[in-house]
Amino acid sequence: MAVYPNMNELNTRSKYSAWNLFAAAPSHQDWAPAWRQAEPKPRYDAIIIGGGGHGLATAYYLAKNHGVTNVAVLEKAWIGGGNTGRNTTIVRSNYLYPQSARLYDFALKLYEGLSTELNFNIMLSQRGLITTAHSRHDLDNLSRWANAMLFNGIEAEILNAQQVRELAPRLNFSANARYPILGGVIHRRAGTVRHDAVAWGYARGASALGVDIVQDCAVTGFIKQDGRVVGVQTTRGEIRADKVAMAVAGNSSQLAAMAGVRLPVTSYSLQAMVSESVKPVLDTVVLSPAVGTYWSQSDKGEIVFGGALDLVPSYAQRGSFAISQQVLAATAEMFPSFGRLRVLRQWAGTVDVVQDSSPIIGSTGVPGLYINCGWGTGGFKTIPVGGWTLAHLLATGKNHELAEPFQLERFHSGRLIDEAGAAGIAH
Repeated sequence: MAVYPNMNELNTRSKYSAWNLFAAAPSHQDWAPAWRQAEPKPRYDAIIIGGGGHGLATAYYLAKNHGVTNVAVLEKAWIGGGNTGRNTTIVRSNYLYPQSARLYDFALKLYEGLSTELNFNIMLSQRGLITTAHSRHDLDNLSRWANAMLFNGIEAEILNAQQVRELAPRLNFSANARYPILGGVIHRRAGTVRHDAVAWGYARGASALGVDIVQDCAVTGFIKQDGRVVGVQTTRGEIRADKVAMAVAGNSSQLAAMAGVRLPVTSYSLQAMVSESVKPVLDTVVLSPAVGTYWSQSDKGEIVFGGALDLVPSYAQRGSFAISQQVLAATAEMFPSFGRLRVLRQWAGTVDVVQDSSPIIGSTGVPGLYINCGWGTGGFKTIPVGGWTLAHLLATGKNHELAEPFQLERFHSGRLIDEAGAAGIAH
């Protein structure tokens, strides 16, 4: 039976965590922590930098799949406080190229069994993702997309306008709509997951297997010996390890530069918003490429909506007025009834984008240093496979077959996997 997380199951060490507000509540004093508040040891078999979903999943699968438990996860702030907690929780595998389809669908399959695997309810809701068509050109493009999905073994169904209306009746189907809805494609296994629960579940699972999770521990440099990375310098002292892996999303280029590695990564802000809570009105995820916006409804009743990247390179976790205005205007046009809702809050994450909108999972070229980065807008939906494949590399010294096409070397060979069309929105 899966269990639900509770407030005091979070690590209360971090001064940054809002959850500390609840630590002193009398009714929570006897609740057991979800993971150990570990102090860093001087040496480990492996160090994973980054306490988000990918880093925690890597630690969990290192211990679970490969029996490597002398592992530390180093997080500069608090667990899940980066992009893992700054996204719109959508999971899907409707990508175009075979290499991507295999990778993303493996992640989705792991998500489908993750509550049982971790004995922790991640609140997976496979409500489906509808991509709408507003012109003959859109219909042709979506037909090609659906055929590519089917060719790759991913389910897809082409919908006519009436079928879209039955699934999402609050869309604008008026005769004078600026973007008339002519049909769409649905990816029924897509849906949403509770983002915090993914981080907490992996953290608890890894800790139970012996992994040290160390918060408030920022990496400030790398320790090298004969050209090989043999440890890290941190705000809590030097820590050495046989292997060091980075899973820090939007900060990948900055951290890699400390080790002398230049990555083909540019960081951007990606923002989203939620409305006030309302009764259930949208039981699927809807994406309109024409307006560059997508929508879903959370289990709390909030309408969640977001759009494209703010294409100004930045490490700031904040969005821009221009993107907010674009998203809100598209929402009022596509869902007229949503125009009456109040926006409750807005946030942004920092995403790491490479030229072909596909990830990098493998060696950095510096012995002893490995990386998981470049997911761009696809980071949250690939947490399980990112952890699975990086753990395989750390444990065996060989790339997992799913990660083989996504090596850093492809930027020299030119064997890029351009997923910009499928990766742009619906994060």
